[in-house]
Amino acid sequence: MAGKGQSENHWADKLKERWQLKSAWQVVLVLLTFACTGFSVLFLKEPLYALAGISEATPALWRTLYYMVAVLPAYQVLLLAWGFIFGQFRFFWNFEKRMFSRIGDLFRK
Repeated sequence: MAGKGQSENHWADKLKERWQLKSAWQVVLVLLTFACTGFSVLFLKEPLYALAGISEATPALWRTLYYMVAVLPAYQVLLLAWGFIFGQFRFFWNFEKRMFSRIGDLFRK
């Protein structure tokens, strides 16, 4: 257990290092962006399902496929939008490029 005189590696410091951010405040903004995006998708999912005529009676396979085709891309757009609102667009733009690059690598193998 670290004493008061010893430096403890705080979770925010770990995220700051992992994501190559400049400050703990930027870590907070990034986490807030993820939270707002997830919360927004909660409100967006049902209207998107209703628009496509998807209900609880729709087989789970079709609901899942529709989720991947419609809701996940909406999540990506919302992530960039919230990133822009919180001044973290560049971080999330690079985040998305890395993610899509990794997905592309799965199909190239």
